[in-house]
Amino acid sequence: MFTGIVEEVGQVADLRDAAAGKVLTVTCRTVLEGTRTGDSILVNGACLTATTLGPDRFSADLSPETCRVTTLGALRRGDPVNLERAMALGGRLGGHLVTGHVDGVGRVRSVRPLGEATEIAFDAPEAVLALCVPKGSIAVEGVSLTVNTVDDRGFAVMIIPHTAEHTTLLGLPPGAGVNLEADLIGKYVARLMEGHLPGAGGLSLDDLERL
Repeated sequence: MFTGIVEEVGQVADLRDAAAGKVLTVTCRTVLEGTRTGDSILVNGACLTATTLGPDRFSADLSPETCRVTTLGALRRGDPVNLERAMALGGRLGGHLVTGHVDGVGRVRSVRPLGEATEIAFDAPEAVLALCVPKGSIAVEGVSLTVNTVDDRGFAVMIIPHTAEHTTLLGLPPGAGVNLEADLIGKYVARLMEGHLPGAGGLSLDDLERL
């Protein structure tokens, strides 16, 4: 389990094919502190297992499924990536509960400066969009963010200068793919409410906003 508070921006050192998918190697410093082989590290929103550790890097296996449902398989050498170690039980939950299980890949629709902040709008898959509510939480590339507005295509968030400085978000151009994870509590609520609202068969965006 993670918080969505990025600890460090690392850099892709290598991404190579392997018998069971791909092997990703990332150079970093902070997230190596206290990390042992087999520990989990959140990389751009996807939970990976550190299979090998070095003084300034770690490697993790990417299964074919991970490559299919996330953007990790398209990374290139030199790309920056958001990194976070698994949260410690009893530690502060600065963002929200993030599992590292990506629900879908969205796309950057627009980037608009607003004073010292920046508004980024994303197009999102229907399954993720159905769980987006204004002032709710969402993880984008592993970053815990507050949803500002929602429309029929996606949602928008506001990036403050601190987040801009310590994550990769402002480096994303329009059209770039992003890993999205909807709020965990919202997913459980939606599941529990299936069949209990008029029309059954799941919740619409309007249904969720009325809860």
